[in-house]
Amino acid sequence: MSDEWLERWQVGRIGWHEKEGNRSLQKHWRASGRRVLVPLCGKSMDLNWLERQGNEVVGVELSDIAVEAFFEENEIAYSVVPGELTAYVAEDRRITIYCGDYFGFAEGSFSGFYDRGALVALPPDLRRDYVRHTRSLLSADAAMLIIAVEYDESIATGPPFSIAKDTMGALWPELECVDRYDDIENCPPKFRDAGLKQLMEAVWRSPSAVSADD
Repeated sequence: MSDEWLERWQVGRIGWHEKEGNRSLQKHWRASGRRVLVPLCGKSMDLNWLERQGNEVVGVELSDIAVEAFFEENEIAYSVVPGELTAYVAEDRRITIYCGDYFGFAEGSFSGFYDRGALVALPPDLRRDYVRHTRSLLSADAAMLIIAVEYDESIATGPPFSIAKDTMGALWPELECVDRYDDIENCPPKFRDAGLKQLMEAVWRSPSAVSADD
């Protein structure tokens, strides 16, 4: 999985990237004053949006191409701090991206968690390990929001992978599905090319993700 992810960034196969950020995040997240963890963040504009809501944002990304592109495209000055995972630290913003294997990341604890591109990128055999590791980094009252997708895998295959409601409920029983809508127009082109007519984006959220005053 790691080699494939790096290759996608090397050749520019990043059909999942949303230039304007994720609308479900902007609609359903209201928490501020949090230290927010964003795994497999790529060069997502969601990092900027979360910071503008008054949060400290920490992304983790495997590809240095993606990390450097985020800072360069947003014209954000940064410094590079060596470590177990190399840290790219914004000089005048509350954004840091660690570059390396997420399962080797241990810079907790976090009071916020946002996942749009990590869980859906992982094959089923890695999902429980991912959830277990993520939980080890979060505080008990962490504000959480996860974006999942659901589609007919007999027509198209991931990543991003389809994650059914029952699967999400088993992995994150404390989260509630608060929104679900067809997002086929914004999905990676390979799905439409395969003949997929519907791709549902499902929004899973903890109650603390909507609190604007904590």
